[in-house]
Amino acid sequence: QVQLVESGGGLVQAGGSLRLSCVASRSFSSINAMGWYRQAPGKQRELVATFTTATITRYADSVKGRFTISKDSTKNTVYLQMISLKPEDTAVYYCYARLSATRRDYWGPGTQVTVSS
Repeated sequence: QVQLVESGGGLVQAGGSLRLSCVASRSFSSINAMGWYRQAPGKQRELVATFTTATITRYADSVKGRFTISKDSTKNTVYLQMISLKPEDTAVYYCYARLSATRRDYWGPGTQVTVSS
């Protein structure tokens, strides 16, 4: 198993920035995918950004050029830097990780991001 804890959400005006963090309870050596999804009220959970391998990333078209995923392996932490935020970015942001051994996905409790217009 792996426990994930997100932080960094909050209320920000349109055009502002936030940085989300996700700390994993296990080393990245046991994780083969990790990243961020989000879910807005009344909508399905959607991919935001993820590491599909140790170095390859994938982004939703709606956030390309505005969001950047990064990681610090020494801290078992993945980050999501968000700039030029829009009201439509408002959602609960979830961190996930897929264990290499079981290929099972684990999720954090989520952090709320609210962008006001």
